[in-house]
Amino acid sequence: MDARETAPSPERNKQPILEVLARVLPSRGLVLEIGSGTGQHVAHFAKALPALTFQPSEMDVERHASIEAWASAGKLSNVRPPLAIDVMEQPWPISAAEAIVCINVIHISPWEATLALMAGAARILPAGGVLVTYGPYMRGGAHTSQSNEAFDASLRARNPLWGVRDIGKVAEVAGHEGLALEEVVPMPANNFTLVWRKSKGAFRGAQDVVDGAP
Repeated sequence: MDARETAPSPERNKQPILEVLARVLPSRGLVLEIGSGTGQHVAHFAKALPALTFQPSEMDVERHASIEAWASAGKLSNVRPPLAIDVMEQPWPISAAEAIVCINVIHISPWEATLALMAGAARILPAGGVLVTYGPYMRGGAHTSQSNEAFDASLRARNPLWGVRDIGKVAEVAGHEGLALEEVVPMPANNFTLVWRKSKGAFRGAQDVVDGAP
């Protein structure tokens, strides 16, 4: 019996996200994925980037069989067995990684999870290490589309602690942990990929990145 689960969202966004990852991830090393879900993303990324080793993680342990099945189906020797990581339970059961990828987590978790994500990333990334997050975001306190505004309302109706976050507020939190927002990449379906780099201080022009200035 095939344990692979398939969700429509990863099928739509895995290739656009990969195109960003191929540019910003290191050429070698360990990449931790926070919130691997079904395992579709990590399998797609690992197949395309064989020089990297991927460590999937998912706090819902019932999803682990699907993650392992996707890696097995792809004969991917560069995907480790999944870990059960809850970002708010620190320290995480992994002490170091060259990069971190976190897809569609920030808006479907409490704000405290974003704080914990940035703190944990700062703890395990080396100097110059990269964190990549993906999902819907507000800019300057405003939604970037009517569909995102409706999506935000639906999220908050499901759980008042969830919601679409503002890039500026996330950048402020990340900055306190030594993570500078390096790039904001517009993606299909009114989403963004954000590239964060562990740095001793915000680089010149960082606020322009947050605000979307040319």
